[in-house]
Amino acid sequence: MDDKELQQWIERVSLQYFKRPFLHRATFNRRLRTTGGRYFMRSHNIDISWHQYEAFGAEEVEKIIKHELCHYHLHLQRKGYKHQDADFKKLLAEVGGTRYCQSLGMRKKAQAYRYKLECVSCGTSYMRKRRMDPSKYACGKCRGKLRLLALDLGPDS
Repeated sequence: MDDKELQQWIERVSLQYFKRPFLHRATFNRRLRTTGGRYFMRSHNIDISWHQYEAFGAEEVEKIIKHELCHYHLHLQRKGYKHQDADFKKLLAEVGGTRYCQSLGMRKKAQAYRYKLECVSCGTSYMRKRRMDPSKYACGKCRGKLRLLALDLGPDS
């Protein structure tokens, strides 16, 4: 599917579900990964995530299109077009759009702990991901001095 077919698809969905024409531009955006689509208030154009189409197919993307068209039509009618507005929630439910797109599973890997702060007095340890100056802090249990130890993370880090 290309941008021309997407444009026609959005125009069809707009007429079918909203009974209003979509008069602006719609394009696929390959950079969108954490969101399914975007509506631009100044230009009234719509971007749709290519990755959502690739991963979940036309059925899921149509729900995203309906979501973006809710923003589009409500904004042009000067009604509540934001996610928290009652007008938006009502229209989204009527047309069967989705509130959130499905996750592409592109979350960042959790960073491993690289340092350990250890209390000289009571031995309490505090794990840290970033290096810090232990002289500026004290133990939360006994107010003793802390020392910083670097952890050996192995060959894969």
